This record gives sequence, C-alpha cells and structure tokens, in this order.
Amino acid sequence: MIRILSILTFLISINLSIFAQFENFKTLSKNTIPPQPKIKEWTIAVYINGRNNVDMFAYKDFNRIESVGSSEDVNLVVELGRAQGFMPDESTPEVWNGVKRFYITKDNDFNKISSPEIEDRKNADMGNWEEAADFLRWAKKNYPSKKIMFIIWDHGWGWIDPVKENTNLAGSKSISHDFVTGNYIKTTEIKKIFEKAGKVDIYASMACFMQMAEVVTEIRNYAKVVVGSEEVIQLPSFNWEDFLSLVLKYPRSNEELLGVFLVDTFKEMYSRPEYFQLLIDGKYGTQLSAIRTTKIEDFLRIIKEISNIIPQLKDRNAISKAKRDVLRFEVGELDTDPNKLVSFYADPYHFFELIEQNYSDKSDPVYSDFKNKVSRFKNIINKEMIIKNVYLYKDRTDKDFSNAHGISMHIPGAKGHLIDYYQTYNELEFDKITRWSNAIKFLEEIE
Repeated sequence: MIRILSILTFLISINLSIFAQFENFKTLSKNTIPPQPKIKEWTIAVYINGRNNVDMFAYKDFNRIESVGSSEDVNLVVELGRAQGFMPDESTPEVWNGVKRFYITKDNDFNKISSPEIEDRKNADMGNWEEAADFLRWAKKNYPSKKIMFIIWDHGWGWIDPVKENTNLAGSKSISHDFVTGNYIKTTEIKKIFEKAGKVDIYASMACFMQMAEVVTEIRNYAKVVVGSEEVIQLPSFNWEDFLSLVLKYPRSNEELLGVFLVDTFKEMYSRPEYFQLLIDGKYGTQLSAIRTTKIEDFLRIIKEISNIIPQLKDRNAISKAKRDVLRFEVGELDTDPNKLVSFYADPYHFFELIEQNYSDKSDPVYSDFKNKVSRFKNIINKEMIIKNVYLYKDRTDKDFSNAHGISMHIPGAKGHLIDYYQTYNELEFDKITRWSNAIKFLEEIE
C-alpha cells in the first residue's frame, strides 16, 4: 500500500512539473513573439532620387523631412539615393554614394542624417520603375497604415521621354533620372509602379511639369488624388516642414485634405519674401495643384469632343493668336526659347479661352458648338476635377500665372527644336482615349 502511494505521489509530481514547464513555455513563447506593427493612419513614402546633379538638394530635403519625423499616427519613410561628383560646387556635411532606406525620426540637426537606416540598397538603379515599386511595396508591408501617400522626388519632364545618349548626363530632365546608370522612369512606366506595388491614396510629383493630362491619365486608376505642377518646381521644392506638421496634427485627414495641405503650404512658402525673391530673380512663375482622379473620365470625354471640333474652326487667326498668347511652360531655356513660343506645354483652359475670346465670327455654328464644349470643360476644371490650385507671380514674358488652372497639355508652339525625345505620344492612354494627336497635327500647321 505504501509502495502504491509512493508511485502515485511520484506520478503527480511529474505531472505538476510538466504542467509548470508548459505554462512557462506558453509565457516564454508569448514574450518572444515579435510585436505586430501598429496600423497607423498614414504612411508617407518619399522616393528621393539624388543620384544626379541635385544630390545636395536631396540631402537638404531629407533633413527637412527629419525636422518633423514620424509620430504614433504617421509613418515617414524615405529611399534616398546619392551620387557625389556631378556638380563641381556640390557640398554636403555627409558624403556618401549609394541608395539607402530610412525610417524617419525627428531630428533638428540639418547637417546630419540621424534617422535609423533600415536597408542598404547598395547601387540600386533609381531610374528603374521596379526599384520604385519595390520601395513602395516595402513601405506598405513594413509600415502598415490605413492610407498611403507616395512621392517621387527628382527632375521631371512631363510626358516626354528624352532620347538616351551614351552619357550619364543624357536626358537629365526626365522623371527619376539616375545619372549613375543613365536610366529613368518613362511616362508609360509610372503606372507599372502601382500595378506591381498596389494603389495609393495620394501620389505627388516633386518634379517639374508632371501635372499634365498625359501623365495623370496614365495613373488615374491607381491614386485617388494626384498633386503636381504644370511648371518647373524650384529647388526649395515642397514646404515639407509645414505640410508634414499638418499631417501629424490632423492624422485622420483624408487624401483630399492632404492634397490641400500640400498645395496650401507650397503657396505659403513661396509667398515668403526670401522665396518670392527667387521667383523674381529667376523670372519664374510657380504653380501647384491637387486633382481628383474620379473626375478624369469626364475631362477625357470633353477633350475628345474638343479634339474633334478644333480642326473645324474657320478662324485660324484666332487660333494663331491663342498659340502666341497662351501661358506656356519652361520646356526650353532662355537661350533656346527666350519668348517661350516654341515650348509645347501649355495650359489648355487658357488656350481654349483665348480662341473663344478672339474668334471673329460669333455667329459661326461651329464656334457656338466649340464655345459650349469649352464651357463644359471649364465647369469640369473649376467645380469637379481640381481640388485646389495655387499660383504665384509671372514668367519672363510677363505672362501671369493666374492663367495656370491646374493641369497642362501638349499644345504645339512655334516651329523650333528644344529637345530630342522619343515619338511615343500615340502610346499614351490620353491619346488613345481622346485622339488629341489629331488636334496637335492641325495646330502644328498654324503659324
């Protein structure tokens, strides 16, 4: 009997020991499971391609973003590419080459990158759309949020893809140009970023000329809001400090309000005396707008109708005058297009309005039809598609930027050569839908 009790006592002690170990294992396992990242309100992913002649400005803007930093509600992540040596007078406190990804933490030292480096991408090609897509996908996976904003920072060249030559400096004004590889992201490749990485709530180009109908149409199904400029963006770039501070202050804002934040803070910054003087000295106007992409289809339909009727207009003098007087953007330079007449990027709202105003025979039924279509076009711009549009100053030809209405288009100017680019207009979704190239051919014939 005593032996049986001893055996039972032994078995109970073993079971208790096993149970205690199991409980300890559960506790240990629970403590060693890595915490799941918090799903924040916003992730803002900025693709800063400084692997070219604007490295020092890329470095500066990175530090400006750091002056705000991430918060408990907002993730700020940046892929920064650098390439020293392309500008003889470039100077930054930290000198390095390559591509790195960072999670941005607050730091007020503008001469030092303090944010933790998350991944070294070595010499990744930032002119490859797949690298941009990989960054966006990485940001979504590692820093989950309810909404996401994606920004490409670099040179921009609107819809055209400059001809690549056997030099690292070729095509220096295309979108996301990597001077190290000589590569850039083509207009028709921008949408591939989102096809691979998924949609975003808001996309912004911190790059020149990108707020074109031809560009926005390519990505209309992948971002609810698109922010960009019809004109050159000066290298003070966006108002990062105030824009990001507003996002952190109001993290539950939707994508349209973020677009307004970005546009309004841009205007406020360039209205300051020291920045406004840059516009005066450079004889530049500036502009930024936020577009609601759900209304792009209405815009495309009316452009198709206008494209069909423009060649039927009889008053060529009115069209000729509109070509000369329309607000055009800085495709050329002071030495190649001093009066900005050859430039082929212009504001369509202003262009159509000038034709309408200067048309001599108001009783012409074709003119009446054109006028009605232009009225519908204006309504789409003013009341439906443009969320917010801001502008400042005038250009070197004394044309006021109040005539920049938020989206530009390819509108032929005077005959002349400004840049070699691939003849790919017919490959654009914009032209496939609107057949605007037919209007372009007609307008090219009018002196």
